[in-house]
Amino acid sequence: MSEEVKKIATRESYGNALAMYGDEYPELVVLDADLANATKTNIFQKKFPDRHIDCGIAEANMTGIAAGLAACGKIPFISSFAMFASGRNFEIVRNSIGYPHLNVKIGATHAGITVGEDGASHQALEDIALMRTIPGMTVVCPSDDVETKAAVKAALELNGPFYMRTSRAASPVINDVPDYKFELGKGITLRDGKDITIIATGVEVSYALEAADKLKGDGVDARVINIHTIKPIDEDIIVKAASETKKIFTVEEAFVTGGLGSAVTEVLSEKHPAEVHRLGMQDVFGESGSWSALLEKYELDGEGIYKQIKKFI
Repeated sequence: MSEEVKKIATRESYGNALAMYGDEYPELVVLDADLANATKTNIFQKKFPDRHIDCGIAEANMTGIAAGLAACGKIPFISSFAMFASGRNFEIVRNSIGYPHLNVKIGATHAGITVGEDGASHQALEDIALMRTIPGMTVVCPSDDVETKAAVKAALELNGPFYMRTSRAASPVINDVPDYKFELGKGITLRDGKDITIIATGVEVSYALEAADKLKGDGVDARVINIHTIKPIDEDIIVKAASETKKIFTVEEAFVTGGLGSAVTEVLSEKHPAEVHRLGMQDVFGESGSWSALLEKYELDGEGIYKQIKKFI
């Protein structure tokens, strides 16, 4: 990936988007669990101080407050690290938001192993799997700044529970193109190819593109698909890719069990059986280290994806 490419953390994009849409959506209220500086909801707080509620280190209480606000017609966004927003908070999200299908949005930041030095206790790898199990929950994992802002807009327009995971680490802006279009439940083919399809989500999309460039040098024509919405997932784009390229390779910065890899294989097992390899975290907790070193260790950077695909094919 070129050094000239602009990079921005999607958590920062999330905070900027909330502030950007605050005037357009006066019913938008933001709640945080004593992490506003880290989740970047402080950007909204500075612009709309009377519509930002710091609930302290109490995610469950924050979620209950948000449920009440949604029942009164507000559009609450609750924010915390993904580990706490989805893990510590699961039962409250399930019963207070999911079961009554309330219009609460969950802005879960610092997801995956790119939390880095904070280590395993703070690295949410199971959040996609947990949120996918809640009926009616939309699950989104944007790949860059452009997509994150578009996802926040889509969340505001959607009536129902919404979970979005964002990253601590800065990632390349890859969607800053004139024809970019974000649509919930619709994957995006970033690069066409006939030999294999790489399906990625979140920060891994840019690394998938990097791996495709390396494969091209070896004469391998790789299709790259960005699945930003993991639930509801775009079955059509997945089945089409499997029928045309035969081999599918999924990449995510989360547990493959219950994550993107599981979602893709569920679709293919029912609609179009194909050979699939799932790259992601494989039944291990994360660990402390720089985010770049961790991606390299678990072969989730461009070089690692390239090597794993070479083995697969």
